Parts: sequence; structure tokens; C-alpha cells
Amino acid sequence: MTLTPQEKTRILVQALPYIRQFRGKTLVIKYGGSAMEEESLRDAFAEDVTFLNFIGIRTIVVHGGGPQIREALELRGKESEFVMGLRVTDAETMDVVSVVLGEKINKDIVNLINTHGGQAVGLSGADGGALRARKLSLNPPAGWKGKPPELGMVGEVTGVDTALLGRLGDGGFVPVVAPLGVGEDGLLYNINADSAAGSLAAALGAEKLVYLTDVVGVQDNGQKLISALSKAQVKDLQSRGVISGGMIPKVGAGLRAIEAGVKKTHVIDGRIPHALLLEIFTDEGIGTEIVL
Repeated sequence: MTLTPQEKTRILVQALPYIRQFRGKTLVIKYGGSAMEEESLRDAFAEDVTFLNFIGIRTIVVHGGGPQIREALELRGKESEFVMGLRVTDAETMDVVSVVLGEKINKDIVNLINTHGGQAVGLSGADGGALRARKLSLNPPAGWKGKPPELGMVGEVTGVDTALLGRLGDGGFVPVVAPLGVGEDGLLYNINADSAAGSLAAALGAEKLVYLTDVVGVQDNGQKLISALSKAQVKDLQSRGVISGGMIPKVGAGLRAIEAGVKKTHVIDGRIPHALLLEIFTDEGIGTEIVL
């Protein structure tokens, strides 16, 4: 599609109020799914992050890596197991997770953003004690039979130290964070990336928390997109099992972030090129918006 000069000008003018509104504010992005795997979407994501950084929006990226972890485990002859959308992480799996997330994927994303003109710095949640964690204990879901589910070295965030992230943001850098945390026991924990992003957004007082997914957003029983959700509506959908699988940690973490002071949480389709810019700088937006 070719735009006329007048159409390009209209788009820029429409974005101006949002640039004014969000300049100097913090945006936390959970990056994963197809947006992290398909080359054209990777490039579009890096361009979006670079653009946000250049116009003065303090941007932090928290990445997942589920497919890459699954592939690495398969090479070892080990199957992935999930409970309520969370990966069961024994000692062998933890070794794979720490290498895939903390080294390979993190460095790839940093290089991607820097190649597109940004200034990204990679770290894990364990660096500088950014994410403090403890072993996560789950209450059995409804209908669960037998012993409570055992997740192994899966952690939940107990505290966030924003000092390092703040210094990087002050220097004009984009922190790219692998969702690993360290406990008081000195052990490394695998933290669900959706939960890690929510905890960081809450601690930083972020303006927005954005989840890039492989679906259009939160959907109802008829697979119709729900464009906006309140806290009460989220609770209702959760109780009826409409929100399920991998959407459980996203919506749960997003809601907790809202309750902690984050202005809005967005669940958007990362399969759409430049999804971030479409959500933030257009009147229509895309995906689902969660507010109090």
C-alpha cells in the first residue's frame, strides 16, 4: 500500500497527542510468540521499540522463550509439561531455561534492537537483584485430583529492585530482561515472563503494560474479541473458565499490575506488523485493554 503525502501527514498528526502524553513515561512490553519468531515481525518490533525510545518513552522489554526452550529440551529427549499455563521446571529443565533465556534469546533481542538503531542492554532479573523470587506453590485448580501440582524451580516475584533499570533508562538505554530471579536461598528461579513483566511494570509505576500474543486479544466463549475489560469482568471470565491456558498468567499479572498503579494493561496481537505503534498511537487501537 502506497500512502500519499497527505495521508502520511494525517497519521503523524494523529500520533502527536499520544507522543505528548507518553513522553517520559514508562512502557513495559512482554515480547514473545510469533513476533519473536517471524523475521518480518522481529524487524517491525525492533523498529517500534527504537521509535518509542527515540521519542522519549522509557521502554523495557521482558521476553519469553517457550518454543526455544521446548526445542532445546526435545534435543535432550525431554518433553515439556505445563500446569495452569506454567512450565514445570526440574533441575535439568532449569539448566536449559537459564541458558536459552539468559544467554541465547536475550542476546539475540539486544542485537536485533541495536541493529535497527536502538540502544538495548541485556540482563536477567537476577542481575543487580532486579527480580527477587521464591519457589511458587500453586493451589490445585478446580477438579484437580491427587497431590497439589509440583512445579519445581518455578518462582514467583517477592520483590523488585528498580535501581539498575532506572539508571539504564536515565542513560537512554532499553533494558531487555530475561525472566529469571534469585531467591534468598541463592537459587535461580524460572519466572513466568508474563508475571515478571507485570511485577516490573507495577514496581516502576509504568504507564502501560503490553503483552504481545499470538491471538487477537482476550476472547469470549464465541471467540469474539473483547476490546475492554474491567476488574469485575476479568474475575467473572476467570471464574467461568473463559480465560484459560496461557492467557491465565497474562490477564492475572496484568490485573495485579493495574491494582498496583499501572494505568492500563493491553493484550494485543503480535502477529500484526507494528502492533505496538498501532495500539499506542492510534485512536482505534487493537486487542484488549484492561482497566480498573
